[in-house]
Amino acid sequence: MRTHYCGELSTALLDRAVTLTGWAHRRRDHGGVIFIDLRDREGLAQVVCDPDRPEAFRVAENVRNEFVLQVTGKVRRRPEGTVNPDLRTGEVEVLAQQLEILNPSHTPPFQIDEDNLSENTRLTYRVLDLRREPMQRNLRLRYRVAMAVRGYLDEQGFIDIETPMLTRSTPEGARDYLVPSRVHPGEFYALPQSPQLFKQLLMVAGFDRYYQIVKCFRDEDLRADRQPEFTQIDLEMSFLDERAIQDLTEGLIRRVFRNVLGEELPEPFPRLTHAQALERYGSDKPDLRVPLELTELTELMKSVEFKVFRQAAELPGGRVAALKTSCELTRKEIDDYTAYVANFGAKGLAYIKVNPDGLQSPIVKFLPEGVLQQIVSRTGAKAGDLIFFGADRAKIVNDALAALRAKLGQDKGLAQKGWRPLWVVDFPLFEWDETEKRWAPVHHPFTSPKNGHEDLLASEPGRALSKGYDLVLNGWEIGGGSVRIHRAEVQSKVFDALGISAEEARAKFGFLLDNLQFGAPPHGGIALGLDRLVALMAGADSIRDVIAFPKTQRAQCLLTQAPSPVDEKQLRELGLRLREPPQA
Repeated sequence: MRTHYCGELSTALLDRAVTLTGWAHRRRDHGGVIFIDLRDREGLAQVVCDPDRPEAFRVAENVRNEFVLQVTGKVRRRPEGTVNPDLRTGEVEVLAQQLEILNPSHTPPFQIDEDNLSENTRLTYRVLDLRREPMQRNLRLRYRVAMAVRGYLDEQGFIDIETPMLTRSTPEGARDYLVPSRVHPGEFYALPQSPQLFKQLLMVAGFDRYYQIVKCFRDEDLRADRQPEFTQIDLEMSFLDERAIQDLTEGLIRRVFRNVLGEELPEPFPRLTHAQALERYGSDKPDLRVPLELTELTELMKSVEFKVFRQAAELPGGRVAALKTSCELTRKEIDDYTAYVANFGAKGLAYIKVNPDGLQSPIVKFLPEGVLQQIVSRTGAKAGDLIFFGADRAKIVNDALAALRAKLGQDKGLAQKGWRPLWVVDFPLFEWDETEKRWAPVHHPFTSPKNGHEDLLASEPGRALSKGYDLVLNGWEIGGGSVRIHRAEVQSKVFDALGISAEEARAKFGFLLDNLQFGAPPHGGIALGLDRLVALMAGADSIRDVIAFPKTQRAQCLLTQAPSPVDEKQLRELGLRLREPPQA
């Protein structure tokens, strides 16, 4: 039905007859000559309909926005003074000889090139939103990223293997989406949070380099970089240590950026241990484009009389840290930042301003001169700088100052341009769950401890480090993985540290544990978030802008109105009955 895409027209086609199809982006009647901007996935073409071709002109008079059209005509140069340098096809136009309305359209709820649309409107009319140039560009970018990934992994000897969507429920850190079984009443499948167990089984099966671009499902609270269903680039490989896995993954990310964006990433990516990342940035996913770092002051503050700092320094697991900035801030801005860090548990935001004639702050009088000099020296502060302080439990200090660092970078334009990847390595194997009063895995219970740390599992599990690693890019975690446990005795020690009995382990993971006994090779892998990676590359604020049909932050699809009630017959077939809603 067409010979060319609209966006392919150029001076190379002058005087050629072409047939185009697409949507009427705009129609303009200029006193007897009608211009139609015809749009398809490749761009816009200007179509001219004049009264010398009365049949085509008559059809053009009835065209409205988003009508589906077929145009046959001749390519010609635009008249002098009408060339559009901002348009790829801006030097030429098509003089219509035939024009057909293939399908009319209702008046759309918004102009396709309108920018200021609410997200609810965009998601309700997602099909129309997808016609917009930014969304077309984003989804084509997503496709090119996926193709670059597949090409690289194919060269590296990986095999694409599918794993089940209906599996058993296993604890992996978030709530499962459950699927009731009609054939087995009262029993449920779960949608996979990741293919973790299956990809380990594939390593035991001898497929030593597996990958999959796969949907995963987690019933968790949502935000800009989370969706209830999301897409992973899932990798697993045997007979590679953690550094080799990281090097291979680096090659993948470098290839994607080179092929898709023409950008070269540093080689190798820098590395920080988890402890170093928290000490310097307060976060295990720092944006290295922001040139601000925390300064450790805990030991220094154990000797001061200022109660806020001293008590935090003496608190087990407490921390006092400083963040120095050269930004000029008004008192109102300081008050606004104080309110902001309160969202992360901070009870306040002490500060010292470094003036040419001395230090200015309500807290200066509570700190000895020697301590003040140490603060200035350690932070490298100069006249005009401002030093913020965090003093509390380490997690609160880290969360608050990391958030302040990121916000200062955003508000004051501190972030440098470009791409700053980072490996964060040597994660703790466990973290303490205050609610459950037990140790919980930082990644998952199959993550291998660092060599020599197996002996800490029984005596000091909080000190045990793992062979886990995260890949961070411009402040977003885009991937996480680890070397897995492949020996039964080590797995048993980890389960003991987590308080998982042999009976519970068998009930939850029996099929994995049984198969690990049949000569499981050393193996490990990583899962990269395709949605997050593409969102970063597209410059999008939310992964919803790079997913064709996403959910809202309330996990709803406004296009299809899902989730939705089902009828009583379907519930009876599944052996389900809804509980009565609680009485008001």
